[in-house]
Amino acid sequence: MDHSPKQYVNLGCGTRYDPNWINFDIVPAGPQVRPHDLTRGIPLPSGSCQVVYHSHVLEHIRRAEVKSFLRECLRVLKPGGILRVAVPDLERICRLYLEKLEGALKGDQRAARDYEWIMLEMYDQVVREQWRSEMWLYLNRDSLSNEQFVRDRIGNFRDNDPPAHAALVRPSLLRRLLRTSARQIIDSLHWFKPARALRIGYFRMSGEVHQWMYDRHSLAKLLLDIGFANPLQQTAASSQIPNWKSFHLDTAPDGSSYKPDSLYMEAMKP
Repeated sequence: MDHSPKQYVNLGCGTRYDPNWINFDIVPAGPQVRPHDLTRGIPLPSGSCQVVYHSHVLEHIRRAEVKSFLRECLRVLKPGGILRVAVPDLERICRLYLEKLEGALKGDQRAARDYEWIMLEMYDQVVREQWRSEMWLYLNRDSLSNEQFVRDRIGNFRDNDPPAHAALVRPSLLRRLLRTSARQIIDSLHWFKPARALRIGYFRMSGEVHQWMYDRHSLAKLLLDIGFANPLQQTAASSQIPNWKSFHLDTAPDGSSYKPDSLYMEAMKP
């Protein structure tokens, strides 16, 4: 079995990628990243890859398009190839929500502060209608009394990279300026409902919001339905991919997880 990194693919890589892999993102963060809109498929031959990896991409894909995206992942893999998926862990969020809710109802002020964050983590990423959402405002407070709890959930947010899927297209400065001007005009007409609907629709189709959430049962079932075999939950550091930790895609050099809130799952192409 060939374990050459050149047969390893990182989809929607953002700014975290290995230059020896094949890396795709709609907004390339470097010369080793190929520009591509993944809703149009994966531009690689069938059976050409040993590993396909994507982190915090699946939840941004519209539910109606998820299966076609995963079928593309299956198509480009060789038999015996591995798909590794990282998504926010709905089960863990729900368990924390109930834990913090019970504490808040008992008068525990620390739990009440954590509850505020968990509610944002559950809903803000799904319902937000603009970039400066409630979560954005929360994370940009001058100080947080529960900052360690938030860090334990999402990592070092003070230094986080911009969202890898925050925009669908950013091809040129001119087009960005034109779009910015158009949005400013639309925003100035906020009192006009059709203009407001256009602004909200533009944002919600930008790729920023979460379209769905997954837990270990629903994600495993989805992968089996597509045709993958043996879905297996992993950790940030564990994998069936040889030398996984050396790529530093889910873990930093010190061993810490970049996205502690994640559910990690791998499956194979039969």
